[in-house]
Amino acid sequence: MAETPRLPLGPVMTSIEGTSLSPEDRDVLRHPLIGGVILFARNYVDRAQLSALTESIRSLRDPELVIAVDQEGGRVQRFREGFTEIPAMRTLGDLWSAHAPTARARAFELGVTIAHELGEVGVDFSFAPVLDLDYGESAVIGHRAFHRDPIAVASLATALIQGLRAEGMASVGKHFPGHGFVKGDTHWEQPEDPRDLAALEAADLIPFRETIAAGLDGVMAAHLRFPKIDPGLAGFSPFWLAEVLRNRLNFRGVIFTDDLGMVAAHAVGDWVARAEAAIAAGADIVLPCNDRPGLIQLLDRWKPAPEPGLALKWERMRKTPAGGRA
Repeated sequence: MAETPRLPLGPVMTSIEGTSLSPEDRDVLRHPLIGGVILFARNYVDRAQLSALTESIRSLRDPELVIAVDQEGGRVQRFREGFTEIPAMRTLGDLWSAHAPTARARAFELGVTIAHELGEVGVDFSFAPVLDLDYGESAVIGHRAFHRDPIAVASLATALIQGLRAEGMASVGKHFPGHGFVKGDTHWEQPEDPRDLAALEAADLIPFRETIAAGLDGVMAAHLRFPKIDPGLAGFSPFWLAEVLRNRLNFRGVIFTDDLGMVAAHAVGDWVARAEAAIAAGADIVLPCNDRPGLIQLLDRWKPAPEPGLALKWERMRKTPAGGRA
């Protein structure tokens, strides 16, 4: 049997097409720029198949690639058959409005469930919780948000994070600095939020500030533009990532881009331009998903400088035994 190659994890997290690894998948995932894999519903048949898939991904290299999924609940739950049905987070917000302590307890329980079930099949973390506020405007966010009240969102998200952590799973808050106010969907268009910074500081940034203080491990930045605040898309903006997120909110965890293939990101340039802009702005890990030709173009042409701290950031996102995460 060939020895597993020793290869540091790179700054790219990407997707695969099927329910098992193709020869091309294996070649791609052994590329030095790859550090992780995000799975989707198309990669899932049942728990046995998923466990075999994650094991095959882990066997490709040392350190093992980090594996993630969007398992938020509601309509964004990639693995369903054989998994607990996780309700939309807005159900917790409704419960909060009736009895906040019960809602917090339920959020903690759901965090435990998500982490335990994903850990059983070899998945390291879910991109959760959603920290956007429900302004009743965004179709893409909608009931994915806990509540309109930022204090409710912060409290419920913190409880969910604590549940994840109890089972050794990291958390990722999204979509920084807040996606709930705009109607447009960044998957298909380039929406802008017309508000000023004071408006965001008084509302949308509160859940990020509070969960960061509670130990949030990762943040996913939105492909949104706030023209009254900064001309760049937030996920490619040094102002938003370095100045606000790192300096003002004191975030020391891992910054992920949203999918670089989204239409909103096209304004930044080609695949290499998007990756370079995101890293230059302060992101740690870029996500080119669901476009294999675009990914190949990126892997062939992008030559980022080595980042000494990246290994520790990847390790922060790796699942640990229950009770093992500080």
